[in-house]
Amino acid sequence: MTLVATQQAATTSTMSVPHGPSGVGAARRRLCRDLRDGGATESVIDDAALVLSELLSNSCRHARALAHEEVRASWERNDRGDVTISVTDGGGPTLPAPATPSVTARGGRGLAIIRSLARDWGVRAEAFPGPVTVWAVLAGEQPA
Repeated sequence: MTLVATQQAATTSTMSVPHGPSGVGAARRRLCRDLRDGGATESVIDDAALVLSELLSNSCRHARALAHEEVRASWERNDRGDVTISVTDGGGPTLPAPATPSVTARGGRGLAIIRSLARDWGVRAEAFPGPVTVWAVLAGEQPA
């Protein structure tokens, strides 16, 4: 009997997407494909897709684009299966911060959703105003 040990390699992807709804779908599809190809569980893939969608949607709604009317989406899956997702845009009038919307509000829950799914998250801004990166780390699961 021969035992073969496999090691999951880190996966990193970065893409520029249009600053709008079409960019969200394109980034989600590629993220899901990359994570699935890298051996991530469906639970991690689903959570990562939701986090990426929220980050990109918030960028479209509250921030300016980078050059060429695009934003940058990136993700990395380390050898433990943790997934770090980040979105960089041109920044907005304020830095991203969680809101406490009313029960009837139509929005304002994106960062709360991200906080509930992520092990850690944050905002990086070299100079304000200017480009802003919002990132989140999702704990990985080892496949059964």
